[in-house]
Amino acid sequence: MSQRSAGPRPSSIEKETIEVVEERIPSERGAAASTGGDPVPIVPNLTEEEERRLWRKVDLRLLPILTIMYLVASIDRSNIGMHPLSHPQLRASHWHPAQGNAKLQGLLTQLNLDGNKYNIALTMYFVSYTLGTVPSNLLLKKLRPSRWLPGIALVWGIIATLMGLVKTYPQLVGVRTCLGIAEAGLAPGVFYYITMWYPRHMVQYRIGLFWGGATFAGAFSGLLAFAISFMSGRAGLLGWSWIFIIEGLITIVVAIVAFFILVDFPDQASFLTPEERAYVVYRKRYDNSSVGEEEHFEMHMLWETLFNWKVIVCCLINASVITPVYGITLFLPFGFNAVISQLLSIPPYVVATVAVVAWSKWSDIHQKRSPSIFLGLIFCLVGFSVNAADVPIGVRYFGTFLVVTGSYAGFPGNVSWWVMGNNTVGHYRRGIAIGMQVMFANAGGAIACNIYRVRDAPRYLLGHGVELGFVCMGLVLLPVMVVTYMRSNARRDARQRDREARGEKVEHTTEELRKMGNQAPDFRYTL
Repeated sequence: MSQRSAGPRPSSIEKETIEVVEERIPSERGAAASTGGDPVPIVPNLTEEEERRLWRKVDLRLLPILTIMYLVASIDRSNIGMHPLSHPQLRASHWHPAQGNAKLQGLLTQLNLDGNKYNIALTMYFVSYTLGTVPSNLLLKKLRPSRWLPGIALVWGIIATLMGLVKTYPQLVGVRTCLGIAEAGLAPGVFYYITMWYPRHMVQYRIGLFWGGATFAGAFSGLLAFAISFMSGRAGLLGWSWIFIIEGLITIVVAIVAFFILVDFPDQASFLTPEERAYVVYRKRYDNSSVGEEEHFEMHMLWETLFNWKVIVCCLINASVITPVYGITLFLPFGFNAVISQLLSIPPYVVATVAVVAWSKWSDIHQKRSPSIFLGLIFCLVGFSVNAADVPIGVRYFGTFLVVTGSYAGFPGNVSWWVMGNNTVGHYRRGIAIGMQVMFANAGGAIACNIYRVRDAPRYLLGHGVELGFVCMGLVLLPVMVVTYMRSNARRDARQRDREARGEKVEHTTEELRKMGNQAPDFRYTL
């Protein structure tokens, strides 16, 4: 690797000629790249092969453990019975007595969950989760990702284990509420964490690998619960208790391992060479702006992000994509016994995993996010329509493929589009926006828990109708945001051409440009 003190900056966005007064960026004066702390070596000039090896090294260190952490979180969230096999009334005569989730392993009868008590227990998880997303991301950077993410995993693993020991309905609601608070920091934290490592036009593929791995592994989680359920009766505990206890203990083990694997930030990565650390730091710092990003929290950042209409609209689009993810798990039974129904649920998730990775790779190569979101929404529109229709079970199964593929494959594009560095500049603004996206998504989860009613089986017209409403909302709002971004980019390009024609330069201090964020004259939105 050859060294350089000044070279071409990353070409992920167009740059406008800007005169920076009072301060020059490190690469322009031949200084070391820095993240605001101790300086790191002068930025190396990597060959394409060296850069591929570098990112592969980062991928292998971070993505497997993050994927496993998300997987166990998904299991601990859904093992209470938010699974398609949770509707025995659908075809009672065809269901096996040892179904693979807590609801059908004696939870309802032992805790006397009559009426809407069960749905309330499900909903309270999403309520507490929703309230905890934004605060958790504000704490993430202060408390260090390598401690915060495994720490909350350890806490929710303990809570999930204790859920196997509850004896009353109020205890169940209380523990589910605590579980939501504990898990609230994981998804937004992981998304925020990834933005601290990868340039903005590389994040969707990484989110695709993370999300795809969890999607694929999640297809088999029901079989794990089914196997555990055979422990029913041991130590005086029914199957539902053992499902919570054993799966919670697995989470605790994963959390302990994560303490030894996760690294806080690139400039502290001991698994990279000093030159590699310098390169990652440089790529990240000047990825969105010619002068780096604002890294110090001020209260106005919170209010500016919370009330930014673009952030809110993108959160609504995210809800239109992620609500079908929750909804699909509530109507997958195909009228067969537990094992066959679980096996039939695997192929859609396998197809969805391939689509997640393929669509994400295409999006990063072409540096576009909206096409994958739009295609995912179209898949969901057709899939839900098919499932709501009075058609044979085989046709509904095909519709299930469309919904699973569209909802899962459309999600990485949406979360990468606005919040993960693509269209949000500034560490804390990005963290707040990510928390908001996850908050809106889980509000959709709370809705999904209450719209698929057993008495509506097998067509679930109410549930499918609400889901179609969310999908149509996304199909309306998505073009609005694309047009908005296109017009904004066009206006900035026109102003740049006019200034260049007149020989004028834009004069701003480094601090001013950093505070401008995505309003800086050299920033261009990703479409």
